[in-house]
Amino acid sequence: MSSPPPPDEDNRQYRRQRARLVEKLQKRGIQDERVLAAIGAVPRHEFVDPALRDRAYADEALPIGRNQTISQPFTVAYQTALLSVEPDDRVLEVGTGSGYQAAVLCELGARVFSVERHESLLTRTRTRLEELGYDVRTRHGDGTQGWPAFAPYDGIVVTAAAPSPPDPLLRQLREPIESDDHAGGRLVIPVGGRNGQVMTRITRTGTGPHDYDREEFHSFRFVPLVSEEDEGAE
Repeated sequence: MSSPPPPDEDNRQYRRQRARLVEKLQKRGIQDERVLAAIGAVPRHEFVDPALRDRAYADEALPIGRNQTISQPFTVAYQTALLSVEPDDRVLEVGTGSGYQAAVLCELGARVFSVERHESLLTRTRTRLEELGYDVRTRHGDGTQGWPAFAPYDGIVVTAAAPSPPDPLLRQLREPIESDDHAGGRLVIPVGGRNGQVMTRITRTGTGPHDYDREEFHSFRFVPLVSEEDEGAE
């Protein structure tokens, strides 16, 4: 039985795999250099089950328990690019999952807040993020309600599918800053039913209840976003 490679060699191996992953994402159309650099910096193998580490840098979703998955890297890069994160942006993630998306946002310099409805999953992920040095404020709760205590947000990213954008999330987007022509907060969310969704970006354009600009992009397939109300009805 062969012995495992020494840690330095192991790390070099993972760095090479991340570099190849970044090349794949570029070929698939991800052009944001900052997002690519963030993907290239996050050790995705630390966010998957040890038994699946040999597949950590394949461009595929992998199971993480509780019928949830770590999103495929292309999806993470795509959503992050649409979010247009700037350093020091306040970003809310709905669906902490494995913590991988949150780590990518941290690499971009965002102040990250994340909500997860599966408490056992969140406990494990919180420990992982802390051990890797990612400063993410997390809470267990209903992601459809956002996290009002830290609103407004420059960006909100939802990692599960909703039939329509939840109103509480729209209300928690930062209003535009007219003095410097700064656009309002952005919500990136897959919108649709169980058979597929369209990645949608909603940008707040004013202070009124209808002051939002909506853009639709490519089709994806996500697990459904479930509220406390939905869980009670099951």
